[in-house]
Amino acid sequence: MKLPEFKRHKVDVLFDRLLASQPFIQVVTGPRQVGKTTALLQVIEKWPGPTLFATADAPAPPAPEWIEQNWRTAEIKSEEQKPTLLVLDEIQKVHGWDESVKYFRDQSKYQDNPIRVILCGSSSLQIQTDLTESLAGRFELVPMTHWSYTEMRDCFDWDMNTYLYYGGYPGAASLIQDPERWANYIQQSLVETAIGKDILLLHRVEKPALLRQLYALSCDYAGQVVSYQKLVGQLHDAGNTTTLAHYQRLLEGAFLISGLPKWHGTQLRSRASSPKWQPRNTALVTSQSGLRLEQWRQDQARWGRLVEIAVGTHLINQAEEKDYTVHYWRERNKEVDFIISSKNRLAALEVKSGAFTKPHAGLQLFQKRWPEAKTWIIGPNGLDLKDFFTTDLMELL
Repeated sequence: MKLPEFKRHKVDVLFDRLLASQPFIQVVTGPRQVGKTTALLQVIEKWPGPTLFATADAPAPPAPEWIEQNWRTAEIKSEEQKPTLLVLDEIQKVHGWDESVKYFRDQSKYQDNPIRVILCGSSSLQIQTDLTESLAGRFELVPMTHWSYTEMRDCFDWDMNTYLYYGGYPGAASLIQDPERWANYIQQSLVETAIGKDILLLHRVEKPALLRQLYALSCDYAGQVVSYQKLVGQLHDAGNTTTLAHYQRLLEGAFLISGLPKWHGTQLRSRASSPKWQPRNTALVTSQSGLRLEQWRQDQARWGRLVEIAVGTHLINQAEEKDYTVHYWRERNKEVDFIISSKNRLAALEVKSGAFTKPHAGLQLFQKRWPEAKTWIIGPNGLDLKDFFTTDLMELL
């Protein structure tokens, strides 16, 4: 896989950090099939000393001794002034991996030339929980996100409509001439693998069928604010809202969806609000729909919804790279699609797929409540959609 410029930049970042005199453990996380392993292999190619790559992606998850075995092998391979680069992929599948890595890292930090370590995984919830509990102060996080419009454009010569429908999975790009095969690949090789390997294999889920139903509904209700109470009535054997909230977090940890919180101006109240369902990639919605690109284009309302979902996916994915958070806002019948905030800066974004003439009431009320906020219309008569996808989003703040 050819990595686009921004992903190649991640390779350089990893390489420079590993060469540091007091290197931290580098932890690479991100969705499946976005080029994480490709980036690791490129770092390995550049490394001036010995290297060791091992993956825990096996039918039966390895025991903690697997880490010790690879760590000891890496130490043996190290040469004078040329430490071994140890890369452990799908690390979240090793039970107790965090304590094992902490033990060996703390042992080796007093060596003159300790080995350099990259850990990689596709379950952010599992990895980040273990990192903060056991490896605090010992690691640096390197997120790898779904591919953006510019990355898919530069690598596959896609136009905007192609990107909006087929999304940012580079591994599926070669299949778009056969839409049915492409959709099956997304659903079976990506979605089902993420649910099966990154959620059900690693977490206790008492109702797997309910979790899958919740995922499907999150795509059906993409871009909408839906309360857990309403979802309980929509789902079979739903249990209670606490179960649904837990399953939502698991789906978020597998990089499938995000539940955007409502903006209240305080983080505490935002967490208590009903989420706005936001898939992390438009391909998750379109591949599930059974409709082809031309069918989405023919329905103006449906296409407008897809444009809004695409804007949301871009904001969320970029938020992992930039220093901002994403919310929605609603007050009675007035609403704004997206709110982005960073420290003392604030911006409100409304997505329009068609031309408009009247001022947007939701944006006006939001700016009245928060006068410091910048307001943006994304679409005709506002910030052009292509300009939005190619602009550094921090400039909107």
